[in-house]
Amino acid sequence: MPLPPAPSRRAALLAPEDYEASARPRHTENLLPDVAIKAEPASRVGRKSERSQAAAVELAAAPALIQVETKSRTPAPAPEPAVAPAPAARRTSRTRSNGSSKTAATVPTAPVASRSKKSAPQGPSKLFVLDTNVLLHDPTSLFRFEEHDIFLPMIVLEELDGHKKGMTEVARNGRQTSRTLDALAGVHGADIAHGLKLDSTGQRAAGGHLFFQTVPLDYSLPTSLPQGKADNQILGVVEALRKLHAPREVVLVSKDINMRVKARALGLNAEDYQNDKTLEDGDLLYSGVLALPTDFWVKSGKNVESWQSGAHTYYRIGGPIVPQLLINQFVYFEAPGEPSLFARVSEIREKTAVLQTLKDYGSAKHAVWGVTTRNREQNYAMNLLMDPEVDFVTLTGTAGTGKTLLALAAGLTQVLDDRRYTEIIMTRATVSVGEDIGFLPGTEEEKMGPWMGALDDNLEFLAKGDGGNAGEWGRAATNELIRSRIKIKSMNFMRGRTFLNKYVIIDEAQNLTPKQMKTLITRAGPGTKIICMGNLAQIDTPYLTEGSSGLTYAVDRFKGWPHSGHITLARGERSRLADFASEVL
Repeated sequence: MPLPPAPSRRAALLAPEDYEASARPRHTENLLPDVAIKAEPASRVGRKSERSQAAAVELAAAPALIQVETKSRTPAPAPEPAVAPAPAARRTSRTRSNGSSKTAATVPTAPVASRSKKSAPQGPSKLFVLDTNVLLHDPTSLFRFEEHDIFLPMIVLEELDGHKKGMTEVARNGRQTSRTLDALAGVHGADIAHGLKLDSTGQRAAGGHLFFQTVPLDYSLPTSLPQGKADNQILGVVEALRKLHAPREVVLVSKDINMRVKARALGLNAEDYQNDKTLEDGDLLYSGVLALPTDFWVKSGKNVESWQSGAHTYYRIGGPIVPQLLINQFVYFEAPGEPSLFARVSEIREKTAVLQTLKDYGSAKHAVWGVTTRNREQNYAMNLLMDPEVDFVTLTGTAGTGKTLLALAAGLTQVLDDRRYTEIIMTRATVSVGEDIGFLPGTEEEKMGPWMGALDDNLEFLAKGDGGNAGEWGRAATNELIRSRIKIKSMNFMRGRTFLNKYVIIDEAQNLTPKQMKTLITRAGPGTKIICMGNLAQIDTPYLTEGSSGLTYAVDRFKGWPHSGHITLARGERSRLADFASEVL
């Protein structure tokens, strides 16, 4: 028979520990309706003895319901007199069917048990106070704190208002943050005084509430900290909230290192904003290469199926190595006295994978625009660059590993010889290593000229290699032909463009943010190939690290996609001086 509905007053009679246990997720959560817990007004406390008798009869009449909720626990004890209601300033939490509990109104004065929708409960929810630079760095940071609550001091809104003008990335992020705050406040039924639900605009990963500073807060800071400075006002707000909501944990989140140092000196909790990092450690970045174990042929040789198709040999392998493989990942086997294998993963099916042997671009007969590869990783990169089925290639490596040279040689061959693409488009992030030298004269390409020194250097090398002994006129004609098929564009004017059958090279991509990287990659139309290159050890953009760079973001998100590939070039080939400097400096 169907279970009777849960009585609305029974929950108020349970002891707090019994209610917390019953609020945990169970297999019966779809059978029982949600129980709404409400603190009783003080005027009704005197009538609790009358309700106790009625509640006892009500509980006795529904033993099946109690048995379902308690499950493996011992039977619930006899109901005790209801506890006095909580203070008016505290609002209790309501439990959803998925087991997550949220604060319903003002910031609670005691820890509230809450849990993330994706992970197990980690204790009471925290109150995070966001610095302005966090919102200007990542406008979506409001929705990155799972079940925890967020507090914005009034001075943060003032600073946002001061940064919203202009066309810089910071100004765009400031405007986006303002629009997000306006959308949260404009939801029907939203009450700023009681907190705005962060999931009210569809961001289901956010389970907390957003609170604004609506009243002055009483705090005292050392006299050595000027009271009028915005950073010190935020520190004062954190200090006031810590005292007001103790023992709840109040944490300041800031991208400013000095701000975090000052907070810790005052005894306040402070953290960096970590959610923008794709990887915690740059060493964990996908390299695109996997070395097969030395006993690979001994263990898998009997079960390997091989066949020939065109110029390539294919091997179908199985065993424990298959779960570690990704599409377009390169594998190699080198052991003394054993035949070497250099291949690319072309297919993965459940417990088997297909390896395809590579074309050797290190030999003179397979030279690309006069360029031959000098090491294993360069040969891997050239196989990706020359494959028409690979639409997106990322190349990382230290200075002098040949990233730009390989990309240009492959592009010129496919544009001028194979006619696979109509032209080469090259762009890069215009971030200076030192101080800016001011505005540059001329057209768009002339303004980008000083930033494209790497292009000029590599084109000079490629033109010499292709011209042979054609003489000065032949080299001039070759240079003119090459220049006519290469367009230099600024990233500032990429919005809204669509590239058709283009070979796009994005140089110095480590200085791009994930948002800028997305903007550039989504410009690709039919028949377009994009190559992103960069050295993650040479990031010049403020607030960007190896873990949060747009290049790292693209490598991590595209790994395993059948039409993309990545290679980390390990060995420098520029000169012995450059190689030694990369190692010791």
